[in-house]
Amino acid sequence: MEISEIKNKIKIILGNNKAKNIISIDLKKKSYIADYMIIASGTSSRHLQSLSEHLVSELKKIGVNGCRIEGKESNDWKLVDAIDIIVHLFHPEKREFYDLEKMWSEPIPKEKALI
Repeated sequence: MEISEIKNKIKIILGNNKAKNIISIDLKKKSYIADYMIIASGTSSRHLQSLSEHLVSELKKIGVNGCRIEGKESNDWKLVDAIDIIVHLFHPEKREFYDLEKMWSEPIPKEKALI
């Protein structure tokens, strides 16, 4: 399965599970850490946990194995490492505070990427 198809599946899975404000950022020309970053908001700590666990489960079903969840102890942020796609799940307040959309949406020459 192509990486762009996986990205689209992730967005659908999150949307079907009531994640809010789902956006994706192309990182291919900005960093070597992943091809895409997806950012979404959840409504509660339980919702964030459920979203992350359900996403990993659904990705396994389509053959994307080895995904990990970071931030299990956090109540307001989860990260799903889906190999070539990083998924950040935030409470809206934390999402606004960290503002990853702004940070990663600005053009960065690949040769200057630090990560």
